[in-house]
Amino acid sequence: MTLPVALSGTDVIGQAKTGTGKTLGFGLPLLERVTVPADVEAGRAKPEDLTEAPQALIVVPTRELCTQVTNDLLTAGKVRNVRVLAIYGGRAYEPQVEALKKGVDVIVGTPGRLLDLAGQKKLNLSKVKCLVLDEADEMLDLGFLPDVEKIINLLPVKRQTMLFSATMPGAVIGLARRYMSQPTHIRATAPDDEGQTVRNTAQFVYRAHSMDKPEMISRILQAEGRGLAMIFCRTKRTAADIAEQLEKRGFASGAVHGDLGQGAREQALRAFRNGKVDVLVCTDVAARGIDVEGVTHVINYQTPEEEKTYLHRIGRTGRAGNKGTAITLVDWDDIPRWQLINKALELDFNDPAETYSSSPHLFTDLGIPEGTKGVLPRAERTRAGLDAEELEDLGEPGGRNARGRGRGKAAATVTEERPARTRTPRQRRRTRGGAEVDGTEAPAKTEAPAAETPAAESADAPAKPRRRRTRTRSGGDSAPAAATTTEQQPAESAAGSAEGEAKPRRRRTRTRKPAGEQSES
Repeated sequence: MTLPVALSGTDVIGQAKTGTGKTLGFGLPLLERVTVPADVEAGRAKPEDLTEAPQALIVVPTRELCTQVTNDLLTAGKVRNVRVLAIYGGRAYEPQVEALKKGVDVIVGTPGRLLDLAGQKKLNLSKVKCLVLDEADEMLDLGFLPDVEKIINLLPVKRQTMLFSATMPGAVIGLARRYMSQPTHIRATAPDDEGQTVRNTAQFVYRAHSMDKPEMISRILQAEGRGLAMIFCRTKRTAADIAEQLEKRGFASGAVHGDLGQGAREQALRAFRNGKVDVLVCTDVAARGIDVEGVTHVINYQTPEEEKTYLHRIGRTGRAGNKGTAITLVDWDDIPRWQLINKALELDFNDPAETYSSSPHLFTDLGIPEGTKGVLPRAERTRAGLDAEELEDLGEPGGRNARGRGRGKAAATVTEERPARTRTPRQRRRTRGGAEVDGTEAPAKTEAPAAETPAAESADAPAKPRRRRTRTRSGGDSAPAAATTTEQQPAESAAGSAEGEAKPRRRRTRTRKPAGEQSES
């Protein structure tokens, strides 16, 4: 429905359910409007219309969606030799700058890296004729709106603007009209599928305990007919923990969340697409636009924040007319949040049934064989696993996968070779009471030689007498002692002079008069 309107150059607001081909809805008109050298040679375009600067810009919210849209456009534009470049964070700057210097026709990028290169004068957006905001409701959210406004201010005023998303609230449409000129709002729905969710997706909602959820999903993943499965979590820590638990239980699992480096994230997605990994545990970074063929089950391990997130999560299955299964595990604390989602989407799961990993209706609803345990049998562990997929070095800032090297064995750790120890190890002996424990006598301790003193040089020199300080009072008992000491001084000094020693210092005494004499004076 959008092709004739978009080809005419009119601004378009496109809204359709997940899995209905919105990428080609804006991709084909965009590729058709790009001028390539073949158009000039055939006379369909003027030489001045040909430029090395980008002629079309597609802004997406996530890196994973950026790579997917780029691959789809490369496939669709292969016949016309349209040059498409993906620009997003987590990769080195140099290859992207070199590609821009050589010339690019279409750019698919995330807001942060686009503004970064434009601020460095490496990206010229003055020749853009068509702007596309994919997942427009997310792009025009409060978090992305300032960056989107800066990008729009760098574009020519005369251009075509197209917005596409599965969910388009009225407030977002009103906001989008500020950047558009008389847009045409196209909403595509099937006559027999009026609800907001896809009819081909069977939905199941269970009230589950948080400590029993790992056991539940381990049994759900062994359901009959289960192909690829995606498990969504609200937090990055929960996603990493669940992926690790499933790997210990025998499942070939991978993780995609914000704490991983870009190389590890792309490695997990490639392994998931190639079938080396059949369980992908991720946060909402993989909830929008990711199209993987063969996804039969989507499990909401934690209740999503709002109804839009729920629609995009379960939209990863039941795509392009295929059937799928969506299971949501609601914790007791999340019941009010789920009831709001249930009311907004007009579902029939206002009061989910209390369910455990051993509940009979869980086995019946999802086709789980009886007797299934929470560990995958060894005979069914046929997937190659995440290690079988090569971890590409994307030149991330800070070194190879500097931020979040991956989970477990998925990380490529670089070990540095260290030289062998050359120092002789210290030998210790255990002694007790001067003897070693094994019975041998410990060596005797050697005392350090005494420091030589001038007095020790002569054996005949007598020890120097210790000088006594006496304190006498007149009229006291200490007077005779003082006299005695005074009488001994000549003899001692004579002995000292005989031996060649210095004369001892004269002793000073202090006397105090009696109290009677002081009063008379």
